[in-house]
Formats: sequence, structure tokens, C-alpha cells
Amino acid sequence: MINWSWLIKQAKHHKSRLVAANVIALAATLISVPIPLLMPLMVDEILLGKPADGIRFLNLFLPESWQQPTAYILLVLLFVVLMRISSQALNILQSRQFTLVAKDITYKMRRHLIDKLGRISMRQYEERGSGGITSHLVTDVETIDKFVGDTLSRFLIGLLTVIGTAIILLWLNWQLGLFILLVNPLVVYASKLMGNRVKTLKKQENQSFERFQQRLVETLDGIYQLRAANRERDFLAQLKSSANDIRRDADKYAWQSEAAGRISFLLFLVGFELFRAMAMIMVLFTDLTVGQMFAVFGYLWFMLGPVQELLGIQFAWYSASAAMQRLNGLLSIEEEHRPVQKVSPFNRDKLVDIDVRNLRFSYDEDKEVLRGLNLTIPAGKRVALVGSSGGGKSTLIQLLLGIYQKDGGEILVNGHPIEDVSYEALRDRMAVVLQHPVLFNDTMRHNLTLGGEYSDEQLWQALKIAQMTDVTQRLTEGLDTIIGRQGIKLSGGQRQRLAIARMILTDPEFVILDEATSALDTATEAALHTALNQFLAGRTTLIVAHRLSAVKQADVIYVLEDGQVSQSGTHYELVNREGLYQTLYGSVQSAEPVNSESPATLSVARANLK
Repeated sequence: MINWSWLIKQAKHHKSRLVAANVIALAATLISVPIPLLMPLMVDEILLGKPADGIRFLNLFLPESWQQPTAYILLVLLFVVLMRISSQALNILQSRQFTLVAKDITYKMRRHLIDKLGRISMRQYEERGSGGITSHLVTDVETIDKFVGDTLSRFLIGLLTVIGTAIILLWLNWQLGLFILLVNPLVVYASKLMGNRVKTLKKQENQSFERFQQRLVETLDGIYQLRAANRERDFLAQLKSSANDIRRDADKYAWQSEAAGRISFLLFLVGFELFRAMAMIMVLFTDLTVGQMFAVFGYLWFMLGPVQELLGIQFAWYSASAAMQRLNGLLSIEEEHRPVQKVSPFNRDKLVDIDVRNLRFSYDEDKEVLRGLNLTIPAGKRVALVGSSGGGKSTLIQLLLGIYQKDGGEILVNGHPIEDVSYEALRDRMAVVLQHPVLFNDTMRHNLTLGGEYSDEQLWQALKIAQMTDVTQRLTEGLDTIIGRQGIKLSGGQRQRLAIARMILTDPEFVILDEATSALDTATEAALHTALNQFLAGRTTLIVAHRLSAVKQADVIYVLEDGQVSQSGTHYELVNREGLYQTLYGSVQSAEPVNSESPATLSVARANLK
């Protein structure tokens, strides 16, 4: 969890820098705090003509001919200017040290959160949406970053200044100084009460921003379909409504936090007027001089800035605390199950073999999607899963990938439970091609390699097998052409073939094709299957498809109905057997082998499928 203890622990890694910052802050305070003490010198000793130790000190810097009031005033002015310049320079240097520490801490915080993103279960992504999750890495981390880097640096200077000022006020007149110091805590307490209200308002503002970002991401992701359905305006109107929620909640937080700050400062100003009246009374009835009274006034004004910053820091602290709570909410999200690898059943002589026994799974408690599923995916063979939508085909793939966890039963990989093999070890030997592959707004090369190291010869060979060579050659810059967000510059079939080329590059032992050719035309699909037949020879392959051209190439076909296997066999066995397979693909198919490369045959098959 990210809390104040965690922040302190991270700050300890920067001890030397923080010690230097504290020393610099102390030096800046020691230089700036004595400035109002020059006021008694200016008033009592110079203007009222009562020379004392101050005049004797100034005479050390002036020749005897210059020792007169105007020179004294100019010399004091020079001292004050130099002291203020030195103090501000040290403050800047001190702030720089805090900024370096803060940026490093927030970098570690983001890195910690990004690591968490890689462990969050897919169920949580689907329920919460990426926009709601990623907003934490922006707004909440920035809130903490501002507090640590900007606010805390001012806090140290402000605190030291207030302490130094308090000491001098007690030295000038302990009764007056004590009165001032006792009233200030009342101002701080009143500010704290208002700060609790501000904390709640900040939380509401961030929640509104999170909802807006979530809706924005979803709208932009679906803008193509929304525009095609002529629903773009409705969704943009909803987006405007979410933006209005931000405006309303941000307005409440902005003016009420500003009002709280000003009311707190008003209380301090009222106290200041009270102090000033008390100082004048003490000039009348005690030995407090006029110059010392002006010095008290100077220190009161001198305290205004630091006190206002200290009052503002508590509001920043409430905001940072609320941000930490939201980040900890993210850190507590359910993680993907990642069992530790206990066995390694893979070797060159043993291909991937999958055995599913009595597998059970449900997305919720209402209905089981897989109800005691049993099937085998033999090593080096092609297995197809067919059936009506909702039969459990895609769910089985998600369980093999470890995206979801089974409720019961076993998945054996080369005879070992998949948990003992570990999902990550299986994924290293697996490649999945989805119906809607994820593509990035980057070059064709990057979308093929996903950052891996491959030669151009390997890339072109993969594109050739995927029937993409002619498409790439027509692009303006070949492999270095930007294909747009989600591959918008490519057709649906070209995107699928690009994903197939990406799979070919990884040279997997186990291939999953989930409706991987659904967007291809008949001729291109026939050519692709011919090329893939050679590539997939000897590789364990799982095919999920509705198209007959993809299904009938399998060595074994499993028909899934209501989460169970209702039929199994080859295409030629199942098409002549009553059941769901015959319903889906027709009974007119001959028991003789069909030439999968024939476009005419594929057309007939497609008609039967429809």
C-alpha cells in the first residue's frame, strides 16, 4: 500500500539530499528572520536620534565623513537587499533538492502502480474499464507529487520561519510574543475544521474526473461504430454531461477551498489587528520602544506568508491523503492468478499436448459456461471447436491463457496440471490470433515485432506466408509506414493477416486461431490456408471458427453445446451424422475429401454455413 510510511521509507533513500535541503533551509531562515530587527535601528537610533549598538555596528562599514543618517539608511537598505537575495537564492536551491526527491518518489510510485497493472485480472479490467484505472496514474499521482515536491519544501521554510519569528518576538517582549503564539493555534484549529469539508469535495471532483475519462475512452474506442450507427451525437452529449459534472464538482472544490483558505487567513488578519493594538498599548504602559513596536509589526507581516502557506498545506495534505486512498484502492484490486512453475514438461522431442478433464467455469453464480468439459488437444494435431455462440469456445481459450481461473476440473499440459507448468511458461510457447487483433498507432514493423528483434528477411517471410506482401508493398513507406490507431489504414482482413504474420514470427509450438480469418475473402482465405498448412504442420493448433473452410482442415472437431462436448470427429464423420454440426454446416457435403484450395468449393461451403 502507498501511505505516509511508504513515502517516508522512500524518502530515506535520499538522506544526504534531504539533509542538505534542511541545512539550506535553516541557513535561509537565519538570513531572513533578522531583517525586521533592523527596524528599531532605523526608527529609534537613526530617526529618533538615540544611537546605540546598532549605530556603532554600522560605523564599522562607513568612513567617519559618511557617518550620518542618510548613509546609515542606505547602508541598512543594502544589507536588507543582500539578505533577501541570499535568502531567496537558498530557498530556490532548497526547493530544487525537494523537487529531485519528489520526482524520484513519484517515479517509483508510478512504477509500482504500473507493475500492479500487469498483475490485475482481466475480470477487473472488464468491470472497471481502462479509463477508470489509468486515471489514477495521472491525477492522483500528480496530486501526491505536488504535495511532496512543492508543498513540503514550502512547509519546511514556513515552519522554520515561524519558529524563528516566535523566538525573536519572545525576546523582544515575552508577554506580547506569548499572546501572539497562543492565538495562532486557534487559527490552525479553525482551518482544520474547514479542511475536512475540502477533503470530501476533492474526492468528489476526482471521482467525476474518473467517470469522465472512462466515458471518454469508451466513446473514442467506439467512435467508428457510433458514427456509422448515427449515435455519435448522443454519446457526445453524455460526454458533455460528464464534463458538466466535473465543472460542478470542481467549482465546489475550487471556491470552497479558496473560501476556507481566505477565512483562515482572515482569522489571522483579525489576530494581527489585535496584536497591533496590544503592541501600541504596551508602548504606552511598558518600556517597549516605538522602534521595537515597528519591529513587532514587521514580524507579524513577516509571518503572514509562512502562516498562509502552512494553512494551505493542510488542504494539500487532505488532497494527498484522498489520492493515496484511491491509489490503494487500485493496489487492492484482484490480481491475476500466477502460480509458480514447479515442472517444465517442454523439450524439443515433446510438443505441447493439452488434456481437459471435467472443466467447470462460470462468470457469475447464475449460470455455468463450462459444465464438465472433456476434450483432448493432441500434440502436433489441429483441433477445431465449433458450436453456437455462448457454447464456451472463447471461454476455454481464456482459461488456457490464464486470463480467468477455472472453478473445477483439470487442464493438463503434457500430463502436468497447468498450475504446475505455470501460465507464463505455456504462453512462451503459445501464440494467439484473435478475430479483432490489437494494433498500435505505430509502424507496420513495430506491429509485427512488438519490440522484438527480427531481421527484415524474417519479417518479409512472415508477411509472405500471411499473404500480406502485396499489401505492404503498396504502403507508402513499406514496413515503416504508420498504420494508424487500431490499424485504421488497413482493412479488417489485412489486420487479421498482420496478426497472423505476427504469430508466424514468434515460431510457436502451440497456436490458437480464434476466428482469425473471418474477415478474409474466399480467394485470399484459400491462399492463406494453403500457406499456413505447411507452417502449422507438426504444431499443436486449436481453431475456433464458424467458417467451414477453417473448420474442416482440423484433424479432430469438437462440437460444444451448453458448455459440454456433444459431438467429436472429423468433418466428414460429423457432417453425415445428425446433430448440431450437421445443422450448422449442412448434410449435402460428400464423404469424399474436399479440395480446400478450390474457391468454388469454398463458396458452396459458405452458402451451406449461412
